[in-house]
Amino acid sequence: METENMIVRVRGLVKDYRQAGETLHILRGLDFAIAEGSSVSITGSSGSGKSTLLNILGGLDRADAGEVVVNCNRIDALAEKHLSRYRRKSVGLVFQFHYLLNDFTALENVMLPAYISGLSKKTALDRARALLADVNMEVRAKHLPQQLSGGERQRVAVARAIVNDPAVILADEPTGNLDRENTALVTGLLYGAAEKWGKTLVVVTHDEGVASRAAFRYVLEDGVLSENKN
Repeated sequence: METENMIVRVRGLVKDYRQAGETLHILRGLDFAIAEGSSVSITGSSGSGKSTLLNILGGLDRADAGEVVVNCNRIDALAEKHLSRYRRKSVGLVFQFHYLLNDFTALENVMLPAYISGLSKKTALDRARALLADVNMEVRAKHLPQQLSGGERQRVAVARAIVNDPAVILADEPTGNLDRENTALVTGLLYGAAEKWGKTLVVVTHDEGVASRAAFRYVLEDGVLSENKN
């Protein structure tokens, strides 16, 4: 991506794991950048480090070496208390498992991150209702997660990821547990939401159909990230 308007910049990113006396080199000095407002997909075999990379971008894991800048935050150098604010404000996270709170309704699950971040309860609720309407879940707003289908839960998770108006949405296998119909629905919602609100979207996926929707496609293999020319 040849542009100066890069919202993600990664240089020399290294991540190793040590187990049973062996060092596993997961990420081997990655260098890449992502333009603001673009969509990017990352594919690769299981264990190639896709989720590790996404977790580092999301501030959930730390690299062993390298520089990571997301939305003007040098996150590899942030203290934990500042990382927490970064996760709340700068990135929205969507996982393979929805991680909705079972004792809260769909509406409450979406509004809670906004309320915790300092919005008034009314403002947080109003924003959550609007987002649930955008993902066609307004009629299920008062339902608990266990009363929702897998696809419906993931749609709520997409709304929750956007409620704090993050600059970047990071999605880790967001359709991994869904059937074909719900995969198509959630994929459309995720890419559509990112485009509608001008968000940068990074999707890690095994699904070529999900990956093909992205404007830029990459493959992560043997710790090296390369552009997918297909």
